[in-house]
Amino acid sequence: MADAKVIPFDEDRPRGGSTRAGGARGGAPRSGRRGAAPPSPVTPLPGQAGQAGHESPVPASSAPADGSAASPPPESADVSEPADVSERADGWERRIAGGLAFLRRRITGEYEVDEFGFDEELTDQVLMSLLRPLYEKYFRVEVRGVENIPAEGGALVVANHSGTLPLDGLMMQVAVHDHHPAGRHLRLLAADLVFMLPVVSELARKAGHTLACAEDAERLLRRGEVVGVMPEGFKGVGKPFSERYKLQRFGRGGFVSTALRAGVPIVPCSIVGAEEIYPMVGNSRTLARLLGLPYFPITPTFPWLGPLGAVPLPTKWTIQFGEPIPTDGYAPEAAEDPMLMFNLTDQVREQIQHTLYKLLVRRRSVFF
Repeated sequence: MADAKVIPFDEDRPRGGSTRAGGARGGAPRSGRRGAAPPSPVTPLPGQAGQAGHESPVPASSAPADGSAASPPPESADVSEPADVSERADGWERRIAGGLAFLRRRITGEYEVDEFGFDEELTDQVLMSLLRPLYEKYFRVEVRGVENIPAEGGALVVANHSGTLPLDGLMMQVAVHDHHPAGRHLRLLAADLVFMLPVVSELARKAGHTLACAEDAERLLRRGEVVGVMPEGFKGVGKPFSERYKLQRFGRGGFVSTALRAGVPIVPCSIVGAEEIYPMVGNSRTLARLLGLPYFPITPTFPWLGPLGAVPLPTKWTIQFGEPIPTDGYAPEAAEDPMLMFNLTDQVREQIQHTLYKLLVRRRSVFF
């Protein structure tokens, strides 16, 4: 194979005006020209080095022996790397500064809660951060149709309830907070038992939960909040594994009456995956009465394995928000019409149940 011709990258520049190192002004031969003899070493006279108009000659050893073009100087280190390191350092400094400022506000009491006890800053920075690994890594929740929740104004999200422990409500709260385009907060309506527990009660209030009563729900909806309710209650969360994904009775339709009074849309929500985290194969009613609980679950791992039995199975979840059902077109007295409430309640329930069946048919596996 013939040798490739090496063309110096500055061959097209004028020969007379170059001031590159290794050549004097006025067109002296450059070591990079093909066929030119290597320059001999030049020793500057004492006191001559560094004077204006004199350049330090390049030693003869720096020129290639074969007369080819001089190699360009080695590329300098990537200048973006120090910038990246600096950006990362600045990011950590901002996080540390933000954390310290957060602690200072907590200690001094310079933070705000609303009339229901909702602490938005604590929810965003702490509670959501604690739930997010469970949401993203453990249950790997897939969210669909979250844009059906209005970007502003009140809305009532109605979902199925399951799982022995009410983790489905918490995962739904993370789904709305992290995936809604407006980053809205879901204010869950919780049962009385939640607010009777010492630590859970305080955390629930801070996270925006409130008592499941029509008065509180209507006040939140009129303020433009997104409210979440699970009408099945304990009947849904404590049903046996053999009845999984079969909706229980939706009460007397009180949530429909609340939505009609506030004039907000009802958004049906279907959750698949929560039924299998604690397969409830039995219920000890005697222990439930002694402990003051609505049920005492017996699963393949609890209470046989003790605390380890309380670890949920890592099932794959899907949360789908359906098309909203508007209520603002009804007259104010419609909230007192029992037939209308029955029809709307049945419509919401059937839409959730039908979506559950569709999601179950599409599901490849409980865990994947």
